[in-house]
Amino acid sequence: MVINGWESPSSELINWISGQLHCQFSQSSSSLATLAPLQAVLFDIDGTLCDSDPFHYLAFREMLLEIGYNGGVPVDEEWFVKIISGKHNDDLVAVLFPDGHERGVKFLDDKEILFRRLAKGQLKPLNGLNKLRKWIEDRGLKRAAVTNAPRANAELCINQIGLADFFDALIVGSECKHAKPYPDPYLKALEVLNVSKDHTFVFEDSVSGIKAGVAAGMSVVGLANRNPSHLLMEAKPVFLIKDYEDPKLWAALDAIDKMSGTGKTTA
Repeated sequence: MVINGWESPSSELINWISGQLHCQFSQSSSSLATLAPLQAVLFDIDGTLCDSDPFHYLAFREMLLEIGYNGGVPVDEEWFVKIISGKHNDDLVAVLFPDGHERGVKFLDDKEILFRRLAKGQLKPLNGLNKLRKWIEDRGLKRAAVTNAPRANAELCINQIGLADFFDALIVGSECKHAKPYPDPYLKALEVLNVSKDHTFVFEDSVSGIKAGVAAGMSVVGLANRNPSHLLMEAKPVFLIKDYEDPKLWAALDAIDKMSGTGKTTA
């Protein structure tokens, strides 16, 4: 059938597309079920618990403009995603100040102070996070925040969104031998919580973070809220979600409940 110059798809094509979507949804749902009985859930912070990246971007843009970086042309969000997102400050020093390590360290310390000033009182939990929090607490699961951010930033974010009493541990990349994308921070979280990688999964929003979780041998659920989905998928998460209300996530959590035989449901 042709409507307004467009040929409508056949019923066979519609059924095929529907089947493909159902298959992908089922794979997402079952991909975490093998972790049952679940022991712990680990979270990145920036961009995963709260949408703090805009404040990091503004801080970088303002301070880089002041020193004439990029010929005095303000950096854009695409640059931020490619160069900055998810990376540890020690790595950024080498990228932004290859010939001036001490200057780079001072710049990034000052940038973090500006970030905290900009973000204070402005951060909110990502959509659906409080619902997920209840799911985790109802099942008595252990939980840790694992971040490449400085401890002061991490504590600011966690406190502002009301999770100060939620986490059993806060793991900071700079306090490990290597930060993300190395697995060290996530391996340390497993050790501190005394849980198995085979019964734990991770929430991450950056390529660097997903790579770290995968390198630590864990399943990682990626949040595609700002970073491009195709880049995140290259880091091999089990699946991507938009936020914590995403039906794919709740289907996967329901599958964990069924495999665990707890009698609990996500409804």
